[in-house]
Amino acid sequence: MTMRNGRTVRDLRRENRTAVLQRLYFDGPLSRFSLGPATGLSSGSVSNVVAELVAEGLVEEAGSVDSAGGRPRTLLRVSPDSGCMIGVDVGETRIRIELFDLTLTELARTERPLAVDSANPHDRYEVGVVVGHLREGIAEVLRTADVPAERLLGVGVGVPGIVARTAEDGAVVHGQTIGWDAVPLERLLRESVELPASVPYWIDNGAKTLGQAEMWFGAGRGARSAVVVLFGSGVGACVVTDPMGPGRAIEWGHLTVRVRGRRCRCGAQGCLEAYAGAEALLERWREAGGVPPAGADEETALTAMLAAAYPAEPGTQPGTEPGTEPGTESGAEPDATALAVLAETAEYLGAGFADLINLFQPERILVGGWAGLQLGTRFLETVSGYAKEYALSYPAARVAIGMGTLGPDAVTVGAAILPLADFFGRGGRRAEAETVEEQPAWASTVRDREAH
Repeated sequence: MTMRNGRTVRDLRRENRTAVLQRLYFDGPLSRFSLGPATGLSSGSVSNVVAELVAEGLVEEAGSVDSAGGRPRTLLRVSPDSGCMIGVDVGETRIRIELFDLTLTELARTERPLAVDSANPHDRYEVGVVVGHLREGIAEVLRTADVPAERLLGVGVGVPGIVARTAEDGAVVHGQTIGWDAVPLERLLRESVELPASVPYWIDNGAKTLGQAEMWFGAGRGARSAVVVLFGSGVGACVVTDPMGPGRAIEWGHLTVRVRGRRCRCGAQGCLEAYAGAEALLERWREAGGVPPAGADEETALTAMLAAAYPAEPGTQPGTEPGTEPGTESGAEPDATALAVLAETAEYLGAGFADLINLFQPERILVGGWAGLQLGTRFLETVSGYAKEYALSYPAARVAIGMGTLGPDAVTVGAAILPLADFFGRGGRRAEAETVEEQPAWASTVRDREAH
């Protein structure tokens, strides 16, 4: 049956199921009585939807609460065991793979380091090696948690680069900075990973998955708009204008901040990433006379640089807490070279933040990524000062700049949210359970947009 606005009864039922699942997921446990005002549905609609979801095992009872003068009200919650998702972070130093239940509780994890060859840095991203790591890692987490693959709602993968989609290959990755030119990653995974053909893959930019995680569960909760910055070997960002929406990845690291400046990994000159990415930061430290530990990976080298610039009290992590002024307690003198390079980097990043403020006027800017977490609050205070100095005063006065709160797992959590969000958008039904005609109205719009 089709209603006047073009929606069918099936569409309405799906929307009602989605509304109930989302409220139970984010605000639960809730009673049937509380679900009415929380979702805007009538008590009859709530009862019908809850009965369906309980019968399908998606919702379960979670105790009771006293009511005013009546019988105790039964509380309901989303059942953690009714499905699971895999989140993957194809990072710059390692690949992290995690298995989550429906409430995003971690069930198993594994990591695969990406070996660095200074002579051929792109070799660590050799496509066959990455696909092999994913094949082995996905099998390992399912085996460790003793979870059958049929329970998977999907596999979400965060990658560096621009993700396009084609009818033939699905998700195709254009990762210029890592040497990936139109890599048909989804097709390669389907051919290599031993999962049922019905399990969907959701592949997207890592900054976008980071943004998704921070908006759902981290420092972005409650904000109507935000820019979430991923600061690692390079830099990227996700712009979010709808807290429940997917956000939009932007190649922020490849804004030109200096005409005919330093050569960037992408091949252009003067990109922000060529000055503010961790790889470039360490290279500039070496050029200025700094001595990173021999044979160290980027994370270890950055830790050493921060320890040199900010000598900390014994037991404190360099760069993570303001603590005392450098050198005052530990007795060590700050490394002037490291401090100078970090100060210049902070100014470049501040100018980059100012561009984000002027362009998008967000409520919040949040910093994540392994390098962002290492640099921490002390460094961010300096960056924020430059950002407010370079940005227009009106939007600058209305933005809060802070750290993300989900730590190093944020990209994998966000990647796992991709299939979860789709599952909720379908009213708690798996993708293969619906024909094309039965899919949500937004699905065809997404397909059409991605095809172009």
